[in-house]
Amino acid sequence: MLIADDLDNLLEILPDFIKNPLQTHKSRKQLIEIVLDLGRRPEARFPSRPEYLSLRNISWADLDFCLKQIGSFSGDNRAGLEKTLHRISCIKNRQGNIIGLTCRVGRSIFGTISIIRDLLERQESILILGKPGVGKTTAIREIARILADEMEKRVVIIDTSNEIAGDGDIPHPSIGRARRMQVTRPEFQHQVMIEAVENHMPEVIIIDEIGTELEAFAARTIAERGVQLVGTAHGNCLKSLVKNPTLVDLVGGIQQVTLGDDEAKKRGTQKSILERKASPAFQIAIEIHDRSNLIVHENVESIVDQVLQGDQILEQRRRLDAKGKHIIECDLSFQSDIKQSINANLHWRNLSEPLNLIPRKLPLSTKKENIEIQVKESKTLMLSKKAKTITVYIYGVSFENSQEWVESLEGSITLTQIIEQASVILGLYSKVKQNIKLRRIAKIRNMKVYTISKPSKVQVLRALQKIINVTVE
Repeated sequence: MLIADDLDNLLEILPDFIKNPLQTHKSRKQLIEIVLDLGRRPEARFPSRPEYLSLRNISWADLDFCLKQIGSFSGDNRAGLEKTLHRISCIKNRQGNIIGLTCRVGRSIFGTISIIRDLLERQESILILGKPGVGKTTAIREIARILADEMEKRVVIIDTSNEIAGDGDIPHPSIGRARRMQVTRPEFQHQVMIEAVENHMPEVIIIDEIGTELEAFAARTIAERGVQLVGTAHGNCLKSLVKNPTLVDLVGGIQQVTLGDDEAKKRGTQKSILERKASPAFQIAIEIHDRSNLIVHENVESIVDQVLQGDQILEQRRRLDAKGKHIIECDLSFQSDIKQSINANLHWRNLSEPLNLIPRKLPLSTKKENIEIQVKESKTLMLSKKAKTITVYIYGVSFENSQEWVESLEGSITLTQIIEQASVILGLYSKVKQNIKLRRIAKIRNMKVYTISKPSKVQVLRALQKIINVTVE
C-alpha cells in the first residue's frame, strides 16, 4: 500500500512552535488533523489519542500567520492548499472573525480498495457509508483513478470542497485521467451534478458527501439516465440511512401503505405498513467501519425490503488480516433494535422483550434455503441444557405441529391447550394482539407472553429457546 501525504506542505503554514514538534513526531505518518482554537493550546489528533503540541496558547497573531498562507474560504468555510489534498476548515464568531482552524491531513493511498475491486467491475452504482474520518473520501479518490485509468471510463468528479482532487485549478494526480468539476457554492452541488450529465457525457459520476434532499433527488435523476454513480454519505449503516428522511430517497424512499383486512391477516402485520417507494439510486452499499473492515450489501433493494419487514439480514463482511489477506465472511444479522425501528410492520414484537440471539457465522457460499436449517441446528444444540419442566400454552399456532417439533428436542418443555396449566404463553403476534382477554389473563396470572410473526418451525424453536433461557436464569 503506497501512501502520499505531502505533510510538509501543510506544516509550512503553521507557526514554528506547532510545526517543529510535528516534524520530529514519531507518529506523524498517522496524523489525522491539527486543531488551532483561539486561547487554547494547539492539539494534534492521531487515531489512538489527541496530543497537545505546546504549552503556549493560540493567539490572534498565530491565526493571522496561518490565514495569510491559506487561500480564501468558500461558502462552506473550507479552504485548501494548491496541489495538495489537505483541507483547512474555519470556525467563526458572530462578527464573522475566524477564531479556530481545523487542518485535516489529506492523503492519497493506493491499494485501499483492492478488497472491493470486484464490485467496480459490475458497473453498478455504489454508495459508501461511514462516520466522518473513516476514509470515505480516500476510497472514492482511488475508485476514480481505477475507473478512469485502468477501466478507461469517462469519469467526472463533482468536487464541492476541492477535497477529492485538491485545491487549485489543476487536479491532483491521484485521480488519474478523471475530470473534475468544481462547485462555486455547496448549495449548487445538485445543479452541477445535473450539468455534468447534460454537458460532458460521463459514464461515471463521483459525488462526495451527499447530504441534502436536492442532492439525493439529483442522484436518483442521474441513475435513471443510465449513468453509474459512486457517492458517499454520512451514516453508520444502511439501516440508519433508511431512517434518515433526508437521504432515504437514495435507497428508494419509503411510503406508508394501508392493507386490507385479509392481506394484513395473511402477512401477520398491522394494516398500516411501510414499503419501499421506488428502485434505489444505488444498487450496492458499502459500510466502512474502519480502513480494514467493511460490510458489503450487494443488493440494496432486497436489503431495504428486509429491513422494513424486520427480517434477518445476511451481511457480507470483508476485512484484511495482519498479512494483507482478503477475508470474506457472511453473518446472519438479527435486528436487535427492532422495537425502536420506524417500521410499522415489525416481525418480532414481543409483549415482554425481544429475543437476544447471537448471530451464527456462515460461509460465503451459504444460500438462503440453508440459513433456516443452520439456525435450527444451532438452536437445537442450545436447547439440550438441563432445565426444569416448563409448560407452554400455544395460541394461534398448530398444536399438533408444535408438539411434533418439541418432541425432536431434548429440552424439558411441555405444551398444553389449557391455559390454567401453563406458566408461559407462546402465540402468533397478530392473534395475541386482538385477544384482549388472553392478555388480561396473562397479567392476572403474572405469565410472560412471547409472540412470533409466523407459525414456522424456526420461529417456534427460537421462541422456545428464549423461554428456556429466561427460566434457567
